[in-house]
Amino acid sequence: MTENSQQPQPAPSTELPTQYTPAEVEGQLYERWVERGYFEADAKSDKPPYTVVIPPPNVTGSLHLGHAFEHTLIDALTRRKRMQGYETLWQPGMDHAGIATQNVVERELGKEGKSRHDLGREAFVERVWQWKSESGGQISGQMRRLGDGVAWSRERFTMDEGLSQAVQTIFKRLYDDELIYRAERIINWCPRCLTAISDIEVEYQDDDGELVSMKYGEGDETIVVATTRAETMLGDTAVAVHPEDERYKHLVGKLIKLPLTDRSIPVVADEHVDPEFGTGAVKVTPAHDPNDFEIGQRHGLPAIAVMDEHAVITAHGPFQGQDRLEARSAIVAALRAEGRIVAEKRPYVHSVGHCSRCKTTIEPRLSMQWWVKVGPLAKAAGDAVRDGKVKIHPQEMEKRYFDWVDNLHDWCISRQLWWGHRIPVWYGPNGEVVCVGPDEEPPTGEGWYQDSDVLDTWFSSGLWPFSTLGWPEQTESLAKFYPNSVLVTGYDILFFWVARMMMFGLYAMDGTPPFHTIALHGMVRDQNGKKMSKSFGNVVNPLDWMDKYGSDALRFTLARGANPGVDVPIGEDWVQGSRNFANKIWNATRFALMNGATVDGPLPDASRMSSTDRWILSRLNSVVAEVDAYYEDYQFAKLSDALFHFAWDEVFDWYVELSKTTFQAGGEAAEVSKRVLGEVLDVTLRLLHPVVPFVTETLWTTLTGGESVVIAEWPSDSGFRDADAEREIETVQSVITEVRRFRADQGLQPGQRVPARLTLAGSALAAHEAAVRQLLRLQPEGDAFTATATLPVAGVEVALDLSGVIDFAAERKRLAKDLAAAEKEKAQANAKLGNEAFLAKAPDQVVDKIRGRLAKADEDIARITAQLEKLPVA
Repeated sequence: MTENSQQPQPAPSTELPTQYTPAEVEGQLYERWVERGYFEADAKSDKPPYTVVIPPPNVTGSLHLGHAFEHTLIDALTRRKRMQGYETLWQPGMDHAGIATQNVVERELGKEGKSRHDLGREAFVERVWQWKSESGGQISGQMRRLGDGVAWSRERFTMDEGLSQAVQTIFKRLYDDELIYRAERIINWCPRCLTAISDIEVEYQDDDGELVSMKYGEGDETIVVATTRAETMLGDTAVAVHPEDERYKHLVGKLIKLPLTDRSIPVVADEHVDPEFGTGAVKVTPAHDPNDFEIGQRHGLPAIAVMDEHAVITAHGPFQGQDRLEARSAIVAALRAEGRIVAEKRPYVHSVGHCSRCKTTIEPRLSMQWWVKVGPLAKAAGDAVRDGKVKIHPQEMEKRYFDWVDNLHDWCISRQLWWGHRIPVWYGPNGEVVCVGPDEEPPTGEGWYQDSDVLDTWFSSGLWPFSTLGWPEQTESLAKFYPNSVLVTGYDILFFWVARMMMFGLYAMDGTPPFHTIALHGMVRDQNGKKMSKSFGNVVNPLDWMDKYGSDALRFTLARGANPGVDVPIGEDWVQGSRNFANKIWNATRFALMNGATVDGPLPDASRMSSTDRWILSRLNSVVAEVDAYYEDYQFAKLSDALFHFAWDEVFDWYVELSKTTFQAGGEAAEVSKRVLGEVLDVTLRLLHPVVPFVTETLWTTLTGGESVVIAEWPSDSGFRDADAEREIETVQSVITEVRRFRADQGLQPGQRVPARLTLAGSALAAHEAAVRQLLRLQPEGDAFTATATLPVAGVEVALDLSGVIDFAAERKRLAKDLAAAEKEKAQANAKLGNEAFLAKAPDQVVDKIRGRLAKADEDIARITAQLEKLPVA
């Protein structure tokens, strides 16, 4: 806990509107923060650095709940560090999103009846840049709505000039180090986007297909193979069996007839084949299957491509020109006509890869592409975590990381697109291949041309932690802000993005990893834990909730659900609850200001404070320490929950209420409590600010007169603790809670006054009698006082006279009726649960429901019996 760093302060205005209206304050507050440069980062500063990069959203994107969630967490971290005195950089920017952006612009051209080929490459790329300037990047404005404290002057784009230089530089270095090469391999091909995509851009889902078993060869030299892609049999160049499979040893090395063609293919023995699966024989199509390609390499088999880039059959014959799915049915029909179909299974549910962008079924295809040799890069990325240079949080996510980087295949980085970083390689008329660095002139002359492919989007975003700081130039920003302090991102892109940044950062920055910590969070789901999807109809636009409840309410809801690495359910009623919390903060601060709460001058000495004052300050310091510990462990849900319960329960519902009698009485005690209340609110608002920045800014500046809570000092634990005061107030709380419960059980209205005698002599609670009576609506005992109910609580006795308030006979009759109903419910439940025949037949959920009814009946019986015992006998 710290004293207000802005003192001495001008006298704050105590005027606050009666209601908090987020729409009236959020926009203007954010613009004020940006205009005053609070979020900018100075590379020349002598403050310690704290750096976080934004996971760059696609230029085509708009703010979705996943963005809002992640940005809330990063903003909370950076706002706190800024208040702690760090030179804080939250680096903003956007990704050019090669396939997604090209698709958007191609769709626009389609509306005009044109294709990109009608424009040509240069004109099409210009059209994309035009689209970006006019329509791209709307998410930037939405980030402002959310309150993102990013350094806008440093905003970068993965296709801007500086980042293009970084891409060309690292490509050249990797090429010269023989870590980039060009080779013909099987790749994932999207017939819709007409480009290769990487393994991690393929989404697998269970599709209804068909499994067809077909007979190759003739007579004694026949062999049965099964496939879900019958159309690829036109490109088969072998059948493979296991070397130890006795069934096929007589066929190994022989040629068998390939149906529907004029070719014969060999039977080869390969240990890749599982003799226990299916017939133990597999067709081998090296040009259209990655495993078959490897078999083909081992046995010197030819690779025959039978489909073009549109997945249309090119093999000579009756199927030429047919789409793959059309050809599949036609080929099966032709094989059936020849009597070669042994079995057909439809539907056959199996896992099928789809393009993550357009959802088209992926076609494995042999293609000449550019590759990164990831072996040494991935080893360095794995070692950095194993050696403790980089920590993954939560730690249990390390296994997923190692499972990936330790088993990485070479990365296909070329894409057959026009929008993106074009591969900086030129080909000469005599077979020359020249890789050109950023400071080199490309070769010119007749016959020279540049590679037409562009780089995978993840290639440039993999450089993000250092390219955004000016690399390859040795800039002040690079020296100050690299490596990043933490990377906050979803576990779903641990493989897409995180591993690539680790590989490139360690390679480009002489073994220095791009960040100290990788803090992984889960995905946002609906309130039932279901994935949000347009097909499910449960997708939520966060802007709608911000419009309705305010940005703070959305942020607090998301932070309060953020347990490390765990998915986050969210529902509108939870956002509404967070809006109520913001209103509670507003109303409590408004009440405090109206009653003279102040931050002027130092805190009074503890000897002048009441036990209530000492209690709340002791609890305040404990919460400061607790919140700090949670921040350091990225426990956003726990720190948000701790702040919620401290602010609402302890400050507003207990301290403020217990202090009202002191304020009403006036005098020195009231002045001390006003200063304590001001201190508590000052610190609480600062603690809450990183998560709910807008409402806290308005309230804190009004309370303290300070310039902005954004640049206020983060609270620290002063070490003040008062265990005696905490025990005393806990006792007061116990008494009040127990009597309130008794009043509710007896059906008394909250405002209904009851005569009472409090036996507090010699108790520490004697000093709190006025507050206890006020909070419990207890009148002083009169001459006719009769104790009809006595409650011994926490060492004190509270006697109540209910004779003029409750009709005891009627109340006993009502409770007896309720008790009989509960006992009947218990008997019925016990009877069913004791019936073996019923238990044998009833579904588990029915039995569980009856057990729940029994437990509820037991609770009701205990509660009603206790109420009856407390009623006086008539």
